[in-house]
Amino acid sequence: MTRFASALGIAQDIRSGKRSAASVMQSVLATINQHDAAIHSVTHLFAQQAMEQAQAVDALLARNKPLPPLAGVPFGVKDLFDIQGHVTTAGSIVLRNTPPATQDAAIVARLRAAGAIAVATLNMDEFAYGFATDNAHYGITRNPHDTSRMAGGSSGGSAAAVAAGFLPLTLGTDTNGSIRVPASLCGVWGLKPTFGRLPREGAYPFSASLDVVGHFAGTLDDLMAAFYIMAGTPAEPEPQTVRAACLGGWFAQNLSPALAAAIGRVCQHLGLSGSVELPQTPTARAASFLITAAEGGTLHLPRLRAAAEEYDPATRDRLLAGAMLPSSTYVQAQRFRRWFRQQVHAVFEQVDVLVAPAVMCEAPRLDDPTVMVDGKPASARANLGLYTQPITLPGLPVLCLPLRNTGTLPLGLQLVAAPGREAALFSLARKLEQAGLAGRCPLEAQQAA
Repeated sequence: MTRFASALGIAQDIRSGKRSAASVMQSVLATINQHDAAIHSVTHLFAQQAMEQAQAVDALLARNKPLPPLAGVPFGVKDLFDIQGHVTTAGSIVLRNTPPATQDAAIVARLRAAGAIAVATLNMDEFAYGFATDNAHYGITRNPHDTSRMAGGSSGGSAAAVAAGFLPLTLGTDTNGSIRVPASLCGVWGLKPTFGRLPREGAYPFSASLDVVGHFAGTLDDLMAAFYIMAGTPAEPEPQTVRAACLGGWFAQNLSPALAAAIGRVCQHLGLSGSVELPQTPTARAASFLITAAEGGTLHLPRLRAAAEEYDPATRDRLLAGAMLPSSTYVQAQRFRRWFRQQVHAVFEQVDVLVAPAVMCEAPRLDDPTVMVDGKPASARANLGLYTQPITLPGLPVLCLPLRNTGTLPLGLQLVAAPGREAALFSLARKLEQAGLAGRCPLEAQQAA
């Protein structure tokens, strides 16, 4: 198997006999062992189990048994999804002595039922609290396009593993942008589905009212196929006509010149002359942040009281701050959330998809983790979610796609739809891909040439 092979391509090759599942798995494991030291996306390899499962796929094929749709396709999981027989650490040593999971997380089980093979757990910010995948216990995940740069977080290991060509499909979670930020910085496809559309059972929680499970892929087709398998529903027809609008105001500020130009090309191609503004977007971002902090802090408070010294200091401080927020602040944030949701849903009476930047620029350097906000350098960790956090609040589905650009580093675009309208996202993404405005990340294109 060559690097950057698609999930559906692998499944077809195995089904046709062009490749064996065992040879695919051998190649995947060898590639990770050879190249991941520079990226540090993987925290644990299930090498023996993965090879045994690949051999079982080949045995089915040898007996002319029908194969499920993703038979032999390797995938990885953010290290907060339960894998049967494995301790779920959520990127922390705090949970290292907990019992192994007795069953797979729900969406892991659905992928396995479709024939996919879990290969690895992937690095993340501790307890999913961060945008950097800079983990005090398990190290920093680096951007495959330039290892001196950030991969983003908190699902950075999952995005990096796809961008580096290690795995065609990986699982992540998104509370305030933890799929969309690393997808943007690493130049891969990422989907944050509608809140509640994919089952969260077996995924270690962070913020109960905001957490969403989702995934990364190297191609739009892979992203779509995996989504419907994990949702347990047939693929929906993509609408032929999608009314789109660019988000302005908050979402048109602080863009790098390259990103502004790339979004301009998208809007020009779609014939979008005006823009739509969401009301009180800065307050929406603040409310999302406060709800996350309060729910995360409350969840972890018992363990913080018992073993605070075992937490990553940066995570510990933020969780403690969240636990000390007055309950009135949390209630006020949730009240604003209900109002904001109504305002945003009203926008979707006029349009089907909103177009917005994912991150304001290319991946920041690890030795200078800053971004430009209002003309001044600001902390990247604190501001990479500038455009993702407000959109989190109403529970909308968001597809992050890699923009085609003239630079060597990726840029990402958010496509946002009304709840349950993932098919509209896929339809518009397909149009942009066909127009040459979205698609393969630069690293993949360079190495495949």
